[in-house]
Amino acid sequence: MTMARAARHTMFLLLAGAACIPASGWAGPKEDIVAHGKYLATAGDCVACHSAPGGKPYAGGLYLDTPFGRMATPNITPDKKTGIGNWTDDQFFHALHAGIRNDGAYLYPGLPYQWFTHVTRDDVLAIKAYLFSLPAVDAPQKPNHLIFPFNVREGIAGWNAVYFKEGTFKPDPSKSPEWNRGAYLVTGLEHCAACHTPRNVAQAPIESEAFAGGSQQNYYAPNITSDPKEGIGSWSVDTLVEYFKKGAAPGRGVVIGPMAETVHDSLSKLTDADLHDIAVFVKTIPAKSSYKPSATTTVAYNENTGADIYLTNCASCHQPNGHGLGQAVPPLAGNGAVTAKGPENVINAVVGGLAAQDSYAPMPGFATSLTPEQIADVANYVRTSWGNGAPASATPELVTQLAAANKSMMAGTHWCVSVQDGKLGHVVSDPHGDVQTALQQITDNTELPQVDKVIADVRREVPGVQPADIVNQLTAAYCPIVFKNKAVPKDRWAPKLDEFAGLVYTQLKVTQ
Repeated sequence: MTMARAARHTMFLLLAGAACIPASGWAGPKEDIVAHGKYLATAGDCVACHSAPGGKPYAGGLYLDTPFGRMATPNITPDKKTGIGNWTDDQFFHALHAGIRNDGAYLYPGLPYQWFTHVTRDDVLAIKAYLFSLPAVDAPQKPNHLIFPFNVREGIAGWNAVYFKEGTFKPDPSKSPEWNRGAYLVTGLEHCAACHTPRNVAQAPIESEAFAGGSQQNYYAPNITSDPKEGIGSWSVDTLVEYFKKGAAPGRGVVIGPMAETVHDSLSKLTDADLHDIAVFVKTIPAKSSYKPSATTTVAYNENTGADIYLTNCASCHQPNGHGLGQAVPPLAGNGAVTAKGPENVINAVVGGLAAQDSYAPMPGFATSLTPEQIADVANYVRTSWGNGAPASATPELVTQLAAANKSMMAGTHWCVSVQDGKLGHVVSDPHGDVQTALQQITDNTELPQVDKVIADVRREVPGVQPADIVNQLTAAYCPIVFKNKAVPKDRWAPKLDEFAGLVYTQLKVTQ
């Protein structure tokens, strides 16, 4: 499990990006269609939902929290007894296009077949070819824990009749090939509207407000229509592509929450051509305003208190005018995560901090140093200052709710995310390696030389690794050491990790 996977999927949807390469029948070598399918599955981050913590990839067993209870994801390895090994091409295609299982039972919309129905048969079967090339894993389906009547699959028929329309994507001949490619990706495997659209009481996307923003997993997926203030109307195509690839763009802030996972595991792995076409299409989505301040619920808050908290805790990095520090600290003025209809993203950032992203430094969490009332006040101050004009809707109750769900290391609440797989992960987590030995030996007096040593060790063992990855993975490796150190009191966990992450970031800049 990577750091980006710390936030998991809720609601009846999968929060992942995906892409595909057009095909019209497959006549090439088998290894090519498998590689094509791997690209789609990796881009779609199928493994994130279909893998339980500590379990085998694609073997299912991950519980998704929904408004109607907990739902377990299925095994999609080619095991004939517990997986999809006996599924035919038609059955697999029917599942993604119509939401119908191989035995004729309805699938819950946790599989986003509302969007997958737009994907071509060739692309669907390429995904199947890749899945069938994987090792079979014996992993029986875990039981769902859904409340009545949502535990009755037959009830999905009524939901489908109202909210689902089956049909493969049809290109618009009046549009460019780039636009059509982008539309195919966004409305199909990417299913961007699944997150960036508000939902009704039946948890179906409200089509009239598509892409105008929606609450997801205790975060808020911002407006991505071409609205110039709330949406991405002022973004260039190149800026969007950079944001998709790196999770950050100059003057635009960084990704947070589920979108961080989407970028890390999906969008960053797509081709530049696909990212360009996605940006081209998104730029043409008609502008929609997700809120009008006069009609949006606001709360009374102490503006002076919010300003004081900001100046004391935030202004040294984000600056008194909210403009940030170049490509080291993102701006808050005009930041889409700040101006979104919901305050969830600002609250989560203040509570749990942020990992390093591209050239941006890690942000500390303030869950243990500020009260819920103080966090609500500073969130409202940031959202209403410097022309942001967002509703002052953060409350202490919402802060308490989000803090309880926030599993960021920097929140100081005993949540250490796992080090990522791959060579970097092995180097920083090997209990007998030089890096772990040096991390274990850190004291207040030796922190600087030990950090310089582990940076040198990592760069020697993993040449070309990105600085943000070094910061995040070393912090993940150091986290359990801090939490297990009885000499470090609980109220010092978050500050200790913050100091370490900040020192690693600074030393990387000094020695680059």
